[in-house]
Amino acid sequence: MSPHGFRGRLNEALEVIKPIGWLILMLGLGALVVATFTLWRELAVLGMACLALIGLALPFLLGRTSVSVDLRLQPERVAAGESVAAGVVVVNRASSRLVPTTLEVPVGSAIHRYGISSLAPGAKHEESFTIRTERRGVISVGPAMTRRGDPVGIFSRDVVWTPVREVLVRPHLVPMESLGAGLMRDLEGVSTDAVSQSDLAFHALREYVPGDDLRHIHWRSSAKVMASSGESALLVRQYLDTRRSHATIVVDDRLAAWSDPEDFETAMAVAASIAVRAVLDEFDVSFVCGSHASSGSDGYLALDAVCRADFGRRGLIESGRQASTLAPDTSLAFFVGGNRSEFTDILRSAAAFPPEVRRYGIVVDPEGTSRVTETGGLAVLHLSAKEDLGALLRWSVK
Repeated sequence: MSPHGFRGRLNEALEVIKPIGWLILMLGLGALVVATFTLWRELAVLGMACLALIGLALPFLLGRTSVSVDLRLQPERVAAGESVAAGVVVVNRASSRLVPTTLEVPVGSAIHRYGISSLAPGAKHEESFTIRTERRGVISVGPAMTRRGDPVGIFSRDVVWTPVREVLVRPHLVPMESLGAGLMRDLEGVSTDAVSQSDLAFHALREYVPGDDLRHIHWRSSAKVMASSGESALLVRQYLDTRRSHATIVVDDRLAAWSDPEDFETAMAVAASIAVRAVLDEFDVSFVCGSHASSGSDGYLALDAVCRADFGRRGLIESGRQASTLAPDTSLAFFVGGNRSEFTDILRSAAAFPPEVRRYGIVVDPEGTSRVTETGGLAVLHLSAKEDLGALLRWSVK
């Protein structure tokens, strides 16, 4: 056996002994050593009792646990306040009866314990429970493990049967009307006012000017014009931009930016609402809040990132720069901060995007009044309640 294999088996054997087991073992050995030199019979009795207790606990480790455990969660993504139906199914895969054991399933900071009785080969045991959600976030479920050991807890052989699963809890969403073409510079498959020389949507013909790509000359139309007028003229194709729109949301992750942690939760609800509305409008969506970022056409990516977002130290400026790199094709950007966020940080974060990007600042301020202002060329939505988001955004683009 290699040294690494021996060391691994030794570590597994030592892990079976729990802290209370080590305490009893040290107490017993210590009492016997002291009794040997002092001839103190009471210590000798205490030492022998401790060792006898350890000896009585050893038989509880005999036997092997061969089961399959199926951890079920339905659904795995919910809104805050909703419940998740969860359950575990244990099947005895051994050819002999299963010795009674204990099944543990950590759920967040709590641990669900179930006693599994003796099971015949192929028999199964089911347990069901409900996971209640209260706030946005991520609830870890598992790993499900069996524990076989003595009642005192001196020894315990723990076997993990499932990986850690997650329940993603989203904030409550705010109903919003379609972001619409008024907010967007372009939509996939819909012509816009942005003229392009190299896209796919043919729009019209115009006269050739020096510098035009010769590949775009429409020779048949040019020949007709020259034949009818007798003048030398070249016509080139003119296109309209049809690139897909991309909405990007940046949230200030610094704790100092928020007078109350609940304001940060309001910002997460705002971000999630914009992301969902953008996905429904068939836009790509990017989200950046500190170390948590996502980008793509899959709405789950942005919503999952919103669930995982937490306080950090990056701030709006650094997050804005990351967002501009993550989504260089952004056509609409939102920068969400608290009432303690520096307005210059919002401006500098917005400045990371090119001028043609439509940009909006959103300041969550429960102590103020909901209104729209414009500063430094940036439309700013002051939000006292998340329910005002739709109305302010609709008013700001009129």
